[in-house]
Amino acid sequence: MIQSEAGGTAARLALLPAISRARGYRLYTAAGTRLLDLWQYGGRAVLGHKPEGMIRELKNAAERGLFAPFPSPYAGRFIRALSALFPGKHFRVYPGEAALREDLAGAGFPRVPFPDSALPRHRNGPGILPVYWRPFADVPPGAVFVPVLPFPFTPSPAVLALAPEEAARFFPGMGDAPGVYPLGTPAPVVLAPAIRAVYSLIASPARKITAFPKIRRVLEHQTTAVWRRRGIYLSRTVAADEDAWTALFRRFLAAGFLMPPERNAPLILPGVLSPGEEAGLAGFLADTDGDGAGKPAHTP
Repeated sequence: MIQSEAGGTAARLALLPAISRARGYRLYTAAGTRLLDLWQYGGRAVLGHKPEGMIRELKNAAERGLFAPFPSPYAGRFIRALSALFPGKHFRVYPGEAALREDLAGAGFPRVPFPDSALPRHRNGPGILPVYWRPFADVPPGAVFVPVLPFPFTPSPAVLALAPEEAARFFPGMGDAPGVYPLGTPAPVVLAPAIRAVYSLIASPARKITAFPKIRRVLEHQTTAVWRRRGIYLSRTVAADEDAWTALFRRFLAAGFLMPPERNAPLILPGVLSPGEEAGLAGFLADTDGDGAGKPAHTP
């Protein structure tokens, strides 16, 4: 889910040292240092980089040789999983977000970036523009949305979810089908772990800012509000240009934190923080200028 300026995003990712391992919400470099992941692959790793059960499902499908996009039972299972997560919605599933966007354009949707439900600037207005829906943002799904699923694999299926009346309005060929694959079904080796990702999200306990009291206090007592919170997501109150975001990205990285390389994307609080990590991140966020001059981050 990368829709900001490709050049800036790629350049910022290139600032990262080589990553040799990702586990949970931490990245480990080839040099042996550790980074706390506040990007979480744009939200795809909101349940961690090695979510329980997904590797097993991928291996099971791979051992069956299901790498080609054959018709399979997994297609229907994925729609049923989505229906369990979003009851009453209809779904269009694509091999990637680029294909989703092209289909939307063909249906008359404008070619503009999607609003993000994790950003306080987002409002659920009367328009038809799809919105990125994020888990744990405390924002209910709208009539047309693109869920950011906890599936940290590439390629990953992209899902367009619609209320039945919107599905009939923009995609009358869907009929009463709860879900369709307009460009064919992804390979079972992709769908199998994606199904597990959806059910893992359904079973995941709610994540609240109250789990991190030091960070909550910082956000509540800023003398100048730099960070705003929506659920577990933090965003800057003032949008940054390319250079400013790159500078901020460098400062976070130097302090041991990976922030989103996509410009003005939300930071995502990890599901787990050690006391030292929480204190370090709280101290860093306490710097009201956002320039990293607060308390030093925790280093292992």
